[in-house]
Amino acid sequence: MRTTLFLLIALPIPLLAVSLDRDRLKQIDTSVEAAVKRGDCPGAVVVVVHDDEVVFRKAFGQRSLQPDKQAMAVDTVFDLASLTKPIATATSAFVLIEQRKLRLSEKVATYWPEFAANKKGAVTVEHLLSHTSGLLADNSLGDYKSGKGDAMKKIAALSLEAEPGKRFRYSDVGFIVLGELIERISGKNVHEFSKRHVFDPLAMAETSYLPSEKLKARCAPTGKREGNWLTGEVHDPRAAAIGGIAGHAGLFGTADEVACFARMLLRGGELDGKRVLSRESVQLMTMPIDVPGGKRSRGWDVDTGFSSPRGELFVKGEGFGHTGFTGTSLWIDPRSKTAIVILTNRVHISEKVQVTSLRREIATIVAESVGVKRVAPKVEPKRD
Repeated sequence: MRTTLFLLIALPIPLLAVSLDRDRLKQIDTSVEAAVKRGDCPGAVVVVVHDDEVVFRKAFGQRSLQPDKQAMAVDTVFDLASLTKPIATATSAFVLIEQRKLRLSEKVATYWPEFAANKKGAVTVEHLLSHTSGLLADNSLGDYKSGKGDAMKKIAALSLEAEPGKRFRYSDVGFIVLGELIERISGKNVHEFSKRHVFDPLAMAETSYLPSEKLKARCAPTGKREGNWLTGEVHDPRAAAIGGIAGHAGLFGTADEVACFARMLLRGGELDGKRVLSRESVQLMTMPIDVPGGKRSRGWDVDTGFSSPRGELFVKGEGFGHTGFTGTSLWIDPRSKTAIVILTNRVHISEKVQVTSLRREIATIVAESVGVKRVAPKVEPKRD
C-alpha cells in the first residue's frame, strides 16, 4: 500500500518586490527604543539608503550619559572603531592598486623587507585584507608603549600562528600592517592618504582621524582612559598609543557620511560626479571569497560569525559589511541597492553590553521594507 508523506524540502529564499514599505521602516523606532531601554546602548543614529536615496534617518536616546546627559543628534560624530578597516584602509589599498603601486598577490615583504622575519615571507597583501595571513589577532599592548616606530619593529618581528591562507582569524595586526604599507608606498599615513583620495572627493568633511576641536564638541563619548571620558579620542588602546592613526582603528565620522560612502560603493565607485574607485576595483574589493569556515571579501565581512548586521533575510554571500567595537556597523546589499548604517557608542555604558541583536533586528526590518521576503517552504509529496 502506498502512503503519501509531505516533507519540507526548501529553505526560505529571499525575493525582491517592487516598492518600498516606508511604514515597515518605522518599526526601527521600536527596536532601537527597546535596545536603549534594555541598556544595550545609550542611543543610536540609524540611516538607511535604498536605491540611492536616504529613506530613513533618525537619532535615538542619549549621546552622553556621563558626566552630563546630552541628547543624541543625527550629526553626532562617532568613533567608528573597526569600520576604519574597510572605509579608510582597504579603500586606500585599492586606490594604490589602481595606481599600480600595490598588488594583491605581492608579498608584504616586497614593500616592507623587515616583515619577512620569522617565516612571514609568504604573507601577501590579499592575506591581510581577508584576515587569512596567519597573524595573531592582537599583539601585546606593551609592544606599543614606546610609540609607532618601535611598535612597527615589534610587529615585523612577530611569528605566525598559522600558515598563510590556511586559517581565518580576524586580525587587528593585519590591518595595522596594511596601514604601514600605505605609508611606506605613498609617503603619506593612512589618515592623510584616505583624506586626499577618498574623503575629500566624496565631500566627507567630517570623516577623519584626529577630529578637530569643533568636531569633538559633537562626538559621542566612549569609555574612560586614566579616569577621563574619551570624547573625540580613539577608544582603541593600540591606535591611541601610536598617535591615533592606524590601519585598524582611529577613524571618526557621522552616520550621514558613512551612508555617503556606502552610496559610492553601490554606485560602482562614483558619487556626484567624483570617482574614487573604478567599478572593477569595487567589485574586486567586495566580491565574496572563500576563507576557512566562511566567506570574506578583500576588506569586508560577507558570511562569518561577524555577520549579524546582515539580519535574517538578506541573501547570504551576496552582501557585505563590517562592525566596530564601539558599537558601529554598516551592511550593504547590492542586490536590493540598500545600505544600513547603525552607529552607537555602546561602550559608554560598558564593554560588556552588546548591540548584536539590534543590528540583526534592524537589518531584518529593512530587508522586509525593501521587499525581501521569506518564501513559504515548498511542500512536495514523497511516496514510499
